[in-house]
Amino acid sequence: MTLMKPSLLAAVVLALTAPAAVAAPAAGHSHSSHRIPFTAATVTANDDGSYHVVWTAPGVRSVAVRAHGHVVARGGATGDVTVKGLPAADRQWFDLVPERGGSLHLADRLVKLDGTVNFRDAGGYRTADGHWVKMGEIYRSDALNKLTAADVAKLGRLGIRADYDLRTESERTSAPDVVPSYVTYHVADVLAGSSMTTTMPTTEEAAVQMMVDGEKYMVSGATAQAAYTSVFAGVADEDQHALVYHCTAGKDRTGWSSAALLTALGVPRSTVTTDYLASNTYRAAANAATLAAMTPAQAKVYKPLLDVRAEYLNSGFQEVHDKYGTFGAYLDKGLGIDAKELRALKRDLLVG
Repeated sequence: MTLMKPSLLAAVVLALTAPAAVAAPAAGHSHSSHRIPFTAATVTANDDGSYHVVWTAPGVRSVAVRAHGHVVARGGATGDVTVKGLPAADRQWFDLVPERGGSLHLADRLVKLDGTVNFRDAGGYRTADGHWVKMGEIYRSDALNKLTAADVAKLGRLGIRADYDLRTESERTSAPDVVPSYVTYHVADVLAGSSMTTTMPTTEEAAVQMMVDGEKYMVSGATAQAAYTSVFAGVADEDQHALVYHCTAGKDRTGWSSAALLTALGVPRSTVTTDYLASNTYRAAANAATLAAMTPAQAKVYKPLLDVRAEYLNSGFQEVHDKYGTFGAYLDKGLGIDAKELRALKRDLLVG
């Protein structure tokens, strides 16, 4: 195996790290009369400053869309509205209020910052049993080394309290996080001590295999388990919310962190995959620029390292099955989350 040049090593580490917004829920109750009737809901910020709000709430006769304390749109069991003329805000929130049942508190998934392209809410998804993952509590991101003063101020107003850095020591040293004074910084190095970044693939097939093997390591590698155990401990600690975990590109190490969290909370596998693959959308321009600087032959080999693909994520879930049998066993034996702690996590992060 050939040792990599420093630039290629950094690129592969980036590869191993690095859709429209989805509904976020407001406070709800377990009583059936307060169950959230929405089966789908999204908010998408448009370039012209307007917002596209879409929902489905079977059996509901009317839904009021509220923003800044006022009704800005109305609809029925299904709705598709564009809201314009709202005052500027760090993050524009909407409340979808049905005539019966619990409401949803929504925002565009992406948090736009000058220094990131993949900083987004990890919540806002519906579980298989009809609950919703709270938004505004847990965030996922690419590297935070390019945050501007305006970004730092914005994250402060959004209530970020904890930063879990999933990157290697070399990444942290060469591109240290901009850590605001109000944020507690934690190192959760997924790949520490592993051999995952010591060679560069020379074929497209080898590149794909490298990503598949990397995903497996995130499940069963000792340093990966230690890192994700640390992250989940933070997620379970309300005093650390809002919390952000990130790697370099915010797609692989970060992607498994979100996939594991959402799966633990009961979000369907198809939705988990959609969230994972969304990095392709948010990183599209950055990835295209990287590939454009290469020869066609180089780009062909390198593209699988920049992508997120369903087969990568599937290999992680297959590793869970092969090593632990069930996802619950992985949470318990791999990450130290027993049934009691999982129930507490759901109480904290689910509504409806």
